Amino acid sequence: MSDDARLIANHRVHVLPAVLALANPPWQRDVWLDPAVFENLDHVFHTLFDDFCDADEPERFLGISLRTEEEVALLRELGVALNEAATQAPNDTDEEYLQSACWPEVVAVAGRLAQVMVANDLKELAALHETDLSSSTRSGPQR
Repeated sequence: MSDDARLIANHRVHVLPAVLALANPPWQRDVWLDPAVFENLDHVFHTLFDDFCDADEPERFLGISLRTEEEVALLRELGVALNEAATQAPNDTDEEYLQSACWPEVVAVAGRLAQVMVANDLKELAALHETDLSSSTRSGPQR
């Protein structure tokens, strides 16, 4: 695996679960609203805006945590929706975010982004598999 492929995999292993969490309202209610569970919406914000990406300026993360321009555009759209939800959560609680009028837009954009990211990751895995197959064919049978 190349250093570039390793870098993107190390970032996406954090970004994709955050996007999937935003796309799943039942999970949000079960996990984020349970005070006994460590993960919350703050973790998602840090992942998408600070630690592994920047939803305000996602172009900088093309080739680092995002694979395509489509992912960049969708993450920017998700960032806008999350920032709008933040304006409707004056006390910055998970409950306020989930009840904000624009939360359905967050969920919808996150769902589209998750679908694109998973499809792109599957294409990358298929390409790696094909590369492995062609390498093993050229080198002959292994013992």
